[in-house]
Amino acid sequence: MAHKGIPADARPSPSPPTSPLAEALATVGDRWTLLAVAALLDGPRRFGDLGRELPGIAPNILSARLRRLEQAGLVVAEPYQERPPRFVYELTAPGRELAGALRLLEGWGGRHREEADSPRHAVCGSPLEARWWCPTCEEALEGAADGDELHFA
Repeated sequence: MAHKGIPADARPSPSPPTSPLAEALATVGDRWTLLAVAALLDGPRRFGDLGRELPGIAPNILSARLRRLEQAGLVVAEPYQERPPRFVYELTAPGRELAGALRLLEGWGGRHREEADSPRHAVCGSPLEARWWCPTCEEALEGAADGDELHFA
């Protein structure tokens, strides 16, 4: 919805996130942000390199997404040139923690494509599955894919 002619401070503000999932989506919940994070999982990248790895992204969109990731503490921008200012972007530890979520999304996407190119076990070729695991009890939770046994504090 356009807000032409309405001062920024008079516009309705978005509702604050009401759950951990809503909070995560507010931070990384758009196509380009997650693809930028995925590209950075392989290591630090310069802006131009990221642009080439994300065909179709406009430079202003990439710039905005990297700025938002930096503000969220998921990316660090290190200058490598002063004039003009240029940066190398690298994931922080919290940014690297998104690798598991991206693998889950990639697997889900692969299972729901006609080509079914989901991640597979290298030994037997079977599609891989994600399971909820309690490291303290050292047990997998049955039915957790449906949320049956999950209790978030």
